Amino acid sequence: MDAHKKTTTTLRDLLDAEEPLFTQALAQLEVASGHKATDVRLTAEIIEKMHGLMKSLGLDAQDTHGPELYQGLLNKVAEHDEHLARAIGGTEPDNVAQMLPLIAKAVEKMTMPRECWVLKKHIAKDFLRKMPPKGIMQRLGYTDVAAMLKKENLGEIYGALRFAETPDWLREFNKKYATLTPSDFETRPIEVIQMPKDRWGDIAAHFIEKKRHNITHLKELGVILMLPMSQTRDKGVTLKVLALLLHYHNEIRLYSAFFKLQQVKPHFGEVFVETLNADPDLGPIMAGQHIHWRVIQRYFGKLKDESHPEIFQPHVQPEDLHWRRAEETLYEFDPELAMWRDMDFVALMFEDGPVTANLMDLSVSYSNGTPYEGRELYHFRESLWNEIFIRYMGHKTLEEQILEQLDNDMIKPEDLEFED
Repeated sequence: MDAHKKTTTTLRDLLDAEEPLFTQALAQLEVASGHKATDVRLTAEIIEKMHGLMKSLGLDAQDTHGPELYQGLLNKVAEHDEHLARAIGGTEPDNVAQMLPLIAKAVEKMTMPRECWVLKKHIAKDFLRKMPPKGIMQRLGYTDVAAMLKKENLGEIYGALRFAETPDWLREFNKKYATLTPSDFETRPIEVIQMPKDRWGDIAAHFIEKKRHNITHLKELGVILMLPMSQTRDKGVTLKVLALLLHYHNEIRLYSAFFKLQQVKPHFGEVFVETLNADPDLGPIMAGQHIHWRVIQRYFGKLKDESHPEIFQPHVQPEDLHWRRAEETLYEFDPELAMWRDMDFVALMFEDGPVTANLMDLSVSYSNGTPYEGRELYHFRESLWNEIFIRYMGHKTLEEQILEQLDNDMIKPEDLEFED
């Protein structure tokens, strides 16, 4: 039997979900929502979207094997990467030194929300004064932390902490976040920082090798870091890095809204630390399943302003919940990429696993030369899980249950008791 033969596409198979837990969870969601076959409709939509995409690639939906589909998608990624690279001024699309600064400038020009609620810079500097990062100071040639903070970019220093300091130092440093209060935060724009290779060298080589890309972010400071890369050539670098930069803009704003919502909690600092360290999935329960804030933010973020519930106010405003898929911003910047719209949760099932149309997974796979057997699926599966919950939350009964739990969970300022 052909190992790449197409099989029946189901949500369970696409997610490689554990049974019988997955089927039981869907059954509970259906009962709680009062609507049947939400999963069936989503599955049919996924198949329809993928078949439409295959047709645009010149592939026969009934007679295409997994490797053929995967290669067809990678070919389109290669085409779009080159088009995008030249659209932002690149002459050598795989030249890392040339493309990374152009990518950063392109993101600055894109129209999208950038405000986030994050730690005040003088508070972040105070933490470093109280606990100087010896590894970074040695690397940069400083003996005085005050001098370093005066001359260096704070986001760059914080970005280097996880790579230059020891695990013990980091654990002790992270404890300081537990002392934070909402008054230690402010609203300011997200900052994208390209960390120079001549200063930081291969400091993040292990991270890049593990993640297979060079982008990371600091939720607490509203900073996105473009880490230094060892290679001088990287095919597909434009589409990969641009998509990830837009993804992390969403991530920072996601947690910014979450922290805003949590500021009425009496133990705000502890919630902040726990979220940074472990991101526990302790949100409202929908039909026995904990719903991550990511799902709630995406659901309400796509509603019109007047549809936002009052419980989010006064701290969380409709603009805080605004959310758009990374590829939506990309295809508005470059209409050639419009084919990836709403494809982040789409894949087709074959006997050896799904082939996805998720642009971030495909761009990383293309850039890294990932063979069919090792194809990326992480972002696709996360998007599909989120989409499932969003679809069920769209039923009024479950939306009301979520809002009621959020309302009950919120401790109003006037209810707080303060000790003398």
